[in-house]
Amino acid sequence: MPEITFKDMVDIFLVAIVLYYCYKVMKQSRSVNIFYGILLFVSGWIIISKVLEMKLLGGILDQLVSVGALAVIILFQEDIRHFFYYLGTRQQAHRFMRFFRLDKHKQAGEFRNKRDTIFPILMACMNMSRQRIGALIILQNDLPLTEFIRTGETVEARISQRLIENIFFKNSPLHDGAMIIAKGKIAAAACILPISHDLDIPKEFGLRHRAAKGISKESDALAIVVSEETGNISAAYADMMRTHLSAEELETMLMKGKF
Repeated sequence: MPEITFKDMVDIFLVAIVLYYCYKVMKQSRSVNIFYGILLFVSGWIIISKVLEMKLLGGILDQLVSVGALAVIILFQEDIRHFFYYLGTRQQAHRFMRFFRLDKHKQAGEFRNKRDTIFPILMACMNMSRQRIGALIILQNDLPLTEFIRTGETVEARISQRLIENIFFKNSPLHDGAMIIAKGKIAAAACILPISHDLDIPKEFGLRHRAAKGISKESDALAIVVSEETGNISAAYADMMRTHLSAEELETMLMKGKF
C-alpha cells in the first residue's frame, strides 16, 4: 500500500474544500441530488479504474468522464457562475480590500454619508408601510447592477424621502418594478429584476418578494420590500429573506448594507 505523504494530505484537503463549496452552492439552487449522483459516479469510477484496475469497464468509464465533464459545464453553467460569484464576494476579501483602499478619515466620512443616505430610505419605507404602498428598493453593494439599471428609467437624483414615496405612489408611472440605489443616488426606477422560483418562498408573497429574492441571489445587493397587502417590510440578501422587520431592524440592515 503506497505511503500517504504530506503533499497528498494537502491535496485531499483542498479537494474536500472544493467539494464542500460545490455542495453548498448546489444545495441553494436545489441541484443537490444531481451533485450526489455525480459524486457517486466519480467514486465508482475511481474504485473501478484505480483500485480494482478493471481495464475494460474502466476504459468505458474514462470516456464517459471525459465527455461528461463538458456536459456538466453546459448543463450547470448557472450553478458554476454562482459558485465563482460565491467565492469572489466573501466578506473577508472585501474587508481586506477596504483596509488598503481607505484611510480612517475617509472611512469616517463614508460613515456620515451613509447615515445621510439611509435616513430618507428608512423614513420612506416606514411611511409607505403605514399607508400600505408597495415598494421594492435595491441597494447596490460591491457588484454593479448596470444590466438591471438599463431595464428601467434613468433617474440619477439625490436620495429623498419625498421622491421615493412619489415614485412608488400608486398612480405614478414608475411605481411598478424596482428602484435601484447606487453610488449614493437613485440611479433608476421601474427596473426589471430576475424572479426567484424557489419553492421555500411563502405562497402569500408576490412578485416583489420573488424579485427581491432573485436579485439577492444574482448579486450582493440588499433588497427591501414593502408589502402592498399587509404593509410588512421584508429584506433579502445573499438568497436569504427576513420578514416583519421593525424600524430598528431595518435601520441596522441599512447601516451594514447586508445581514
